[in-house]
Amino acid sequence: MQRISDRVNSLAVSQTLAMSQKSAELKAAGVDVVNMSVGEPDFNTPEHIKEAAKKAIDQNFTFYSPAAGYMSLRKAIAAKLDRENGLAYDASQIVVGNGAKHALSNVILATVNPGDEVIIPTPAWVSYVEMVKLASGTCVTVPSTIDEDFKLSPARLEEAITPRSRAIILCSPSNPTGSVYTREELQALVNVLARHPQILVIADEIYEHIRYNDQPFVSLASFPEIADRTVVINGVSKAYAMTGWRIGYCAAPVEIAKAVAKLQGQATSGVSSIAQKAAEAAYEGPQECVAAMCEAFRRRRDLIVKLASEIPGFNVNCPQGAFYLFPEVSSCFGKSDGAIRIGDSNDLAMYLLEKAHVASVSGDAFCAPGYLRFSYATSDDNIIKAMHRVAEALSSLH
Repeated sequence: MQRISDRVNSLAVSQTLAMSQKSAELKAAGVDVVNMSVGEPDFNTPEHIKEAAKKAIDQNFTFYSPAAGYMSLRKAIAAKLDRENGLAYDASQIVVGNGAKHALSNVILATVNPGDEVIIPTPAWVSYVEMVKLASGTCVTVPSTIDEDFKLSPARLEEAITPRSRAIILCSPSNPTGSVYTREELQALVNVLARHPQILVIADEIYEHIRYNDQPFVSLASFPEIADRTVVINGVSKAYAMTGWRIGYCAAPVEIAKAVAKLQGQATSGVSSIAQKAAEAAYEGPQECVAAMCEAFRRRRDLIVKLASEIPGFNVNCPQGAFYLFPEVSSCFGKSDGAIRIGDSNDLAMYLLEKAHVASVSGDAFCAPGYLRFSYATSDDNIIKAMHRVAEALSSLH
């Protein structure tokens, strides 16, 4: 038997990917599964972006790219941050990674030492805790509930801070809850963080363009009190339907950007040259496609909220961003259909997959037992079919 490192053995399997794989296996066996487990837009990449990739091949952008990414793309990202967010970044402060997930992991590995504490408001995306564990850091999770709109309060943030606090990861709009912090709410958190200059602020802003209120997006890096110690994580996957292109980035203080580039140079080197040229076209080209997709997500949000609210046992709020519904489902626990007893949200997710043929993700994966996550980045017909099946399956529980 081959020996596997403790580092890898300590990691949990990504539950979003695991449920998506189980869904795919059932589909391959001929089962009509509605997969609402994975956060992936069902739109095709816009034509002008695909054309840029084809052009890049014809122009022979087929050689190794710089470890931190093409300068032209880094300048395009800096221009985007200035134009859309009012943030002044030099291209030297930007490192392009293999998706926002890779960029975030690099930042954590480059800044967190063994024993350093990283504050993670929960519910939280499945990989935050595992990334901190990989860096031998200590996770300090701070829970919130649906009644609090899943938002971290200044008081709870203050309580979580210790002399060992090294970083905080904030995600708005949020995966898995869809919650969006207002400027006032962010300012209240910034007021706390301003008193603790040792804390690095990691702002996961990958869902920046998928918002349903009329308020402008507010980046944490726009607050002068913490701007010099904030790292922005973003990318093209969600806004431009480019999940498979694997382009994300960090925009960071110079010393952190250099450290991330150094790490990436030894780990993966530069990301796909073709995908980088496509990302340039995404940032520099027409943006109407972004607004059109967001409007479709808004319609789907309204549809799933309406249908899920009618399901007995589901406590539902109305997400203001991203494309996830995160209902509280603990009233289903302890019930049975005569053959299967539901003990927790893991049981419920598997029950819905096997009985309703709807793939969701247990809230346990997001440090939030008692909830389920449904991605509504799918068609209206699939949403209607899925919620009907869920309601029917749950009606069998007593």
